Amino acid sequence: MADALSVIPAAVLRNLADKLYEKRKNAALEVEGIVKQLAGAGDHDRITAVITLLTTEFTYSPQANHRKGGLISLAAATVGLTTEAAQHLEQIVPPVLNSFADQDSRVRYYACEALYNIAKVVRGDFIIFFNQIFDALCKLSADSDANVQSAAHLLDRLVKDIVTESDQFSIEEFIPLLRERMNVLNPYVRQFLVGWITVLDSVPDIDMLGFLPDFLDGLFNMLSDSSHEIRQQADSALSEFLQEIKNSPSVDYGRMAEILVQRAGSPDEFTRLTAITWINEFVKLGGDQLVPYYADILGAVLPCISDKEEKIRVVARETNEELRAIKADPAEAFDVGAILSIARRQLSSEWEATRIEALHWISTLLSRHRSEVLTFLNDIFETLLKALSDSSDEVVLLVLDVHACIARDPHHFRQLVVFLVHNFRLDNSLLEKRGALIVRRLCVLLNAERVYRELSTILERESDFDFASIMVQALNLILLTSSELSEIRDLLKQSLVNPAGKDLYVSLYASWCHSPMAIISLCFLAQTYQHASAVIQSMEEEDINVKFLVQLDKLIRLMETPIFAYLRLQLLEPGRYIWLFKALYGLLMLLPQQSAAFKILKTRLKAVPLYSFNGEQLKRMPSGDSYQFRNVPDGFRTIEDGDVAKDGGSSRNGINFAARLQQFQQMQHQHRVLTKTQAKLRNMSTSLSKVADLFILHVDFVFFVFMFHINCCVKIHRI
Repeated sequence: MADALSVIPAAVLRNLADKLYEKRKNAALEVEGIVKQLAGAGDHDRITAVITLLTTEFTYSPQANHRKGGLISLAAATVGLTTEAAQHLEQIVPPVLNSFADQDSRVRYYACEALYNIAKVVRGDFIIFFNQIFDALCKLSADSDANVQSAAHLLDRLVKDIVTESDQFSIEEFIPLLRERMNVLNPYVRQFLVGWITVLDSVPDIDMLGFLPDFLDGLFNMLSDSSHEIRQQADSALSEFLQEIKNSPSVDYGRMAEILVQRAGSPDEFTRLTAITWINEFVKLGGDQLVPYYADILGAVLPCISDKEEKIRVVARETNEELRAIKADPAEAFDVGAILSIARRQLSSEWEATRIEALHWISTLLSRHRSEVLTFLNDIFETLLKALSDSSDEVVLLVLDVHACIARDPHHFRQLVVFLVHNFRLDNSLLEKRGALIVRRLCVLLNAERVYRELSTILERESDFDFASIMVQALNLILLTSSELSEIRDLLKQSLVNPAGKDLYVSLYASWCHSPMAIISLCFLAQTYQHASAVIQSMEEEDINVKFLVQLDKLIRLMETPIFAYLRLQLLEPGRYIWLFKALYGLLMLLPQQSAAFKILKTRLKAVPLYSFNGEQLKRMPSGDSYQFRNVPDGFRTIEDGDVAKDGGSSRNGINFAARLQQFQQMQHQHRVLTKTQAKLRNMSTSLSKVADLFILHVDFVFFVFMFHINCCVKIHRI
């Protein structure tokens, strides 16, 4: 300290602390001259003493003017040292950096100016302080004083120039510093950081691409900044990096893919578009590297397929197709279970397009990795069943395609049908709204006869009779009306002559017994008219209810459709189809005369031409509109196909109609017993409710009498 005081005149030291800038500046110039002389003489000890004096007495002084003078003089001393300044930088730079945090904005301004002048002299030698300088500049870029910001920008440009030309800069040490600050929200800091990223990326010797995963998320975060300029700068930087990725032979796609997946779900539209665009390029370029990340990528792509922005939807669909085109193998870390989990989750999406693509993925996996998918079946099966209630017909059809693919195995086929019936039982609206669509589609995909046989087997054992009746009625209506089931109808028409038709007829009969009208329809379809007549005549009073009449009305109207054209034409041969007439007249007698169905059927029967009867039949016809069948010769009956059955028509082609009729009657008896039991329970419940009401009234009355008695006693006592 004494050496310094002997070198620097007291007047100079006084002027360094003066409040006037000009005096401080002139004093600094004298310090520069003194240091230059000492450097020329090689007296570095005294130079060290001078710098120590300037630091301790001025830059760390509590007086603002002293600190200003100290900063100017340190810069002047560096200029005086010229080429020999490097060996004194560890003394000079720290106090200047410390002044960047000074409370006085003018001191901070002079600190920027001082470091600028120092950097101009030493250039690359001050790289050893780069991290501290970068940290200081980052803070000053958001300084509250505009003059300080301006000075910091000038210093920043100079530091960038020095770094780009220096071979001592360590990118490895810089990246952690950058990563820590990438999520700062201050717009000035963001501009500062993007500027540094862009500059360093432009330096050929610095591999910023290799460290991109460390600050990629921060750049994407800036895409949603409120400042248009920052968004533009971040987008420009990202575009440049994406171009470098396309041209680079080796890129760490995995780490970046994780970031992109998160950003693809951003609420900001521009961020989503940029993220999905990057994902699209990664899928094209990444190849096998991305196999472990396919599930995550798919989880990001599927929601974007339904994005409100068309550009995002287009890119997402293209990416989805690219992903599906890659045929990865589970042995190569392709996680089938993870993909299925994503698809299952997206089946609950509110957007139809996303649900559709999720189903396409399940279908694709089934076709490529069936055995692996089936191991995860329990995880997705319930969700697939729930999807049958989807509001979109296209989704329902695709779900059925997936179910059909799974159900190629007998075990899974039965499981599907059992679960389907279970869902219909739990959700009546599903049966009502989607039942026909579901059953028809399954019949196309899985063979109609196989589906109907399995449904019949399940419903035969159904304990919920009400549901069984409704389900059978629905299946019967589908059977009678759907073009997809034409082959079954043709087979049933041959029940009396074809063993396969007979087998199907018997298979359906047991469950069809839950509904009288379904059995009658089945008999008409199979042309077992005599049995239909027997079924109609066996019905009891309880069977003829509103539900039955509604079903009968539907059947009469269906008989006017092309499906029953064969039956109407058979009316032209009443001698051959006597039991058809009897069955139809039986239905006519069950219908209320004022109903539309009665008039339709009566009109149809009256339209039969008289010339179709032979003389003997005309003799047996009484006058009037209706035909009566009496006096059929003993020993034989005319049956459905015009032949004669010596056994009275009790069996044909191995069908025991007597046993079938007994089966129908037993089932209907069970239905009647259940109905009566339910009615009794309802009546009992009503009675109990009335008794409870009376009890409550009685208690209230007793309480009222009691209180009245108490009040009277109180009044008497007072008297």
